Amino acid sequence: MTKKIKIVIADDHLLIAETWATLINMDPDFEVVKVFDNTQTLVEEISDIKPDIAILDININPFSGIEATKMIRRLAPGTKIIGVSMHNQPSFAKKMMRNGAMGYVTKSSNKNEMYEAIRSVMRGEKFICAEIQRNITNQILMDDDDNKLSRLTEREIEIIKLIKDGCTNKEIAEKLFLSPRTVETHRARILKKLELKNSLSLVKYINDSFMDI
Repeated sequence: MTKKIKIVIADDHLLIAETWATLINMDPDFEVVKVFDNTQTLVEEISDIKPDIAILDININPFSGIEATKMIRRLAPGTKIIGVSMHNQPSFAKKMMRNGAMGYVTKSSNKNEMYEAIRSVMRGEKFICAEIQRNITNQILMDDDDNKLSRLTEREIEIIKLIKDGCTNKEIAEKLFLSPRTVETHRARILKKLELKNSLSLVKYINDSFMDI
């Protein structure tokens, strides 16, 4: 008899978690062994349960799915994590994956896509649902007028990365072998191209942007 894939689910909407559990248990290869409505209990019990898969909602308390992912990777390194969220922006999937998740699906995904996600991560493969993949493609294919970052030159992108890292004009000048005056000129051009008023709005734009620059 083939060993079933042991799964736990954490979602603060218990009805949603139980619905997912019912759907997942319809596949004879899967067994949902426990459902959690908070990440505190999940983190406390994960090392004892040692599930093959943990399916985590991102918007859950007291630790978000993103924070809980890091904890689970430390406490139960053999457990593979799939993030689930109502958010379909690629940035949320990126954050989950960077913290150690192997898969990401949205709450618009159907049960077959969840089955595919579970099997994929069990094979050691990363899985991103079709909805997120479409949105990533749409971001890449944006027209230049819509994607303001595409207006920047390579040098301006270099400068914007250093601004994101908290570098001053002097530090940027030293790193890129430019004069501080040249850096100031580049910053002024960046503000104009991105249609921003000042450096504070530039920093906010960079931090809020879903583009991975």
